[in-house]
Amino acid sequence: MLHTDYGGAYPRYDSSFFLPRYTVASQYHLTSALLIIRAPLDQTVSCFRLCTTSHYHASKSWRDVCTSSKERHWSISRTGLIDGLLTNIADWSQLGLALNLSVNGHIETRYHLSTGQWTTPILIADPNISVSGLSPGLNYGQQCYEGLKAFRAEDNRITIFRPKYHAARMARSATSVSLPPPSEELFLECLRLAVAANAEYVPPADAEAYLYIRPVLFGASARLALAPPEEVIFAIYVQPTRPYHGSAAIDGVVLEDFDRAAPRGMGGYKVGGNYAPVWRHAAKAKEMGYGITLHLDSATRSLIEEFSTSGFLGHREIGGKNVLIVPETDNAIASTTSDSMVRLAEREGWVVEKREVPFSSISDLDEVVAVGTAAAAVPVRSITRLSTDEKYAFASSDNGDGKLVELSQLMASIQRGKAEDTEGWCWEVTDFPDHSTALASSLTAGKMSLIGSAVSTLHRNVVGGLWNAVYLLRG
Repeated sequence: MLHTDYGGAYPRYDSSFFLPRYTVASQYHLTSALLIIRAPLDQTVSCFRLCTTSHYHASKSWRDVCTSSKERHWSISRTGLIDGLLTNIADWSQLGLALNLSVNGHIETRYHLSTGQWTTPILIADPNISVSGLSPGLNYGQQCYEGLKAFRAEDNRITIFRPKYHAARMARSATSVSLPPPSEELFLECLRLAVAANAEYVPPADAEAYLYIRPVLFGASARLALAPPEEVIFAIYVQPTRPYHGSAAIDGVVLEDFDRAAPRGMGGYKVGGNYAPVWRHAAKAKEMGYGITLHLDSATRSLIEEFSTSGFLGHREIGGKNVLIVPETDNAIASTTSDSMVRLAEREGWVVEKREVPFSSISDLDEVVAVGTAAAAVPVRSITRLSTDEKYAFASSDNGDGKLVELSQLMASIQRGKAEDTEGWCWEVTDFPDHSTALASSLTAGKMSLIGSAVSTLHRNVVGGLWNAVYLLRG
């Protein structure tokens, strides 16, 4: 067994090619080999047949040419992955936000004030970034971030949900803290590179999980003066996970001893300062049995703004019509999920009311959900205001069968390619690293002879680096 390690950029897989054979069928040279894989995560062993054809056109996708229906096998897919050979995770539904899974790397680009230019984005295996301890990102909170999702469809396509919406939102957040906003073009290209490099970590289509994408932007070089630094880093990380709050109904409580945002302040921007200060209050609420905290406006403490982790959506029925209630405020982050559900509601003929929502009026609602990228759409069973001893319960939320849940399920079907994407929200990841041509030439070269150059190419090019150890025997 030949084992190599290319800097830890890819998961380590021990593999062996053996029993190679070839046949000639008309103008095609069909080559197949039996492959043994031991997965690094759980050490399980899989056996399958890999097939290639030397009659390969670089401009076309790989063809599924395996012929045996009796043997378990996977073939190279159009995404450069092996169908079915996703990263060996026993139960995708058990994923959380603990970051206990190492992926292939993150994408990084740097902006220099002196040139006014971004560097070429690169893939870096090390998740750590070297930053000056005197950087304004660490000292003055000059940072912002985003959160997106990538899904795998049943036909193995990988799409990212509404990336242009997120690009625009990050640009607004960046401007609010004097950071150079990445252009939409740069944002999308970095997204594509990050997901393509970690495609095997996009969960299967039938899993209640997705690939979470975290773009971060911050001032990185040393700067004590209260002015923009010379260097800014834009990086995109990915991690497979599942919905943050799960799908069961939770109880909420109004957070009354802390104001999340001041009028005309930073509440509408996705910056870290809107999140960390809430943690201690959320922890206290959780000890009291409340799964989520709700913020009212800081000026009057009477109007609903948003949940600490998510947007607020309410539903009621008037005269047989579905009515969607959306708080209108400048102090809450513009939610992609909320905006998507609003547009779906309008498409379905609902009445949409974007307006100030007094806390006292939520007694009219039969359903409330907390919506967000990480949270998805979580039913809120009840909301309590401890200072006034008010508690409002929402029957449809408690049962989990409300109209908003149905609307969120429609959105989920669109995200996973099960319903038509009439809005053009799902942005397909294409142009995966082209390792297939090198793989084809290596496998067919010399009718599977053990050639040093072929082995070297295989080490570096087999399916985008899913394997880094190959031992090939002459057939």
